[in-house]
Amino acid sequence: MMMSETKLGGTLTFPGISSGVYRMGYGAMQLAGPEIYGPPRDVDAALAVLREAVTTGVNHIDTSDYYGPHVTNEIIKKALHPYPAGLVIVTKLGARRGTDKSWIPALSRKELIDGTHDNLRNLGLDRIEVVNLRVGGMLEPSEGSIEEPLSALVELKRQGLIGHIGLSNVTPKQLAEAQKITEIVCIQNFYNVARRSDDSFIDALAQQGLAYVPFFPLGGFTPLQSSVLDQVAGSLQVTPMQVALAWLLQRSPNILLIPGTSSISHLRENLSAASLELSSDVVAQLNSISAKTMAAAQPAH
Repeated sequence: MMMSETKLGGTLTFPGISSGVYRMGYGAMQLAGPEIYGPPRDVDAALAVLREAVTTGVNHIDTSDYYGPHVTNEIIKKALHPYPAGLVIVTKLGARRGTDKSWIPALSRKELIDGTHDNLRNLGLDRIEVVNLRVGGMLEPSEGSIEEPLSALVELKRQGLIGHIGLSNVTPKQLAEAQKITEIVCIQNFYNVARRSDDSFIDALAQQGLAYVPFFPLGGFTPLQSSVLDQVAGSLQVTPMQVALAWLLQRSPNILLIPGTSSISHLRENLSAASLELSSDVVAQLNSISAKTMAAAQPAH
């Protein structure tokens, strides 16, 4: 293990945005209440986490107005508005919350327009720097054209309400379709050390200079996979989350991280993972998590 001096994992620049963002950002999802619904148990603690993140140097915050709904954006506004120069707030459209806490697709033109205005109002902005169009299922992409909802965002971009457009839960084919319609600046998909189906996609995006923002860095692990991660973390005297985040930063230079937490102590742990440099032996051990999983999934011959 080595400690790097590069602040928050170094920087990456979104296409078309002049200032770069640090590769270790912050995801606001956990600022809402249980099941990402309703207000948090401790609003003051949520405000403190956001202010601590920005004070530490974080200049990339990922959010959505359907977190809560409306809750996380209102907390971001209360904590940080007027926003410091250079802070890039990225939001998502494409879903809404039912009163039963369900997640409901919201990809019609009207829903996307209304969602944009909700984000603008609750964040206190006249223009959102980056908006991700969320398609597919809860975790996985689903094939099919995304031209219709994307065209609605392009219209909002022409109106000056959106600066740049990204995509979430998409396939390489859907990205190619989107790039014929408008410029895409980032992809946000489910990816971590155990769940690596986007490996080739990440490499292709790196060649294009496009950011890849993985969500659920510890999501979907089996007990066996978790035990390997725990073993590595124990040997390095750090937490499994820190190892998972450090592995992602070393995986590819176009990866941006947005770990979320409602705890200042966990925030500090997450941010410190940016200075954790994993040796080639440790990386090989972590890579074996995915390799073993893939081998187990192969049918017997």
